[in-house]
Amino acid sequence: MKLGTFSVSLSVKDLATSQKFYEHLGFEVMGGDPERNYLILKNEDAIIGLFQGMFEGNILTFNPGWDQDANDLDVFEDVREIQRKLSAAGMDTGEAIETGTSGPASFTVTDPDGNVILIDQHR
Repeated sequence: MKLGTFSVSLSVKDLATSQKFYEHLGFEVMGGDPERNYLILKNEDAIIGLFQGMFEGNILTFNPGWDQDANDLDVFEDVREIQRKLSAAGMDTGEAIETGTSGPASFTVTDPDGNVILIDQHR
């Protein structure tokens, strides 16, 4: 199963303070919108998202259809197929994404220790 690009989505208290901290670690902004309370930062192949006030806790994120630079991939495993496979394996993937659709969609699973994993396809 190919889940796509991996990043960590961090729930932060103050976006500007967190941005400055991660920039000191060598991360650079590659996307996002501070006015909408989120930024995406990158350091080589490491990607983190900073999200202020959007969710509790941190989330492991996979983006089917993107490479590490958020460029579209020609060939990728669609989020609907990933959800179908995980559901068939007995995992709780929440409400099923409508079949027969295409494009952006997402779902979450939670690992045995309570860590949330977001499968988030943007295209």
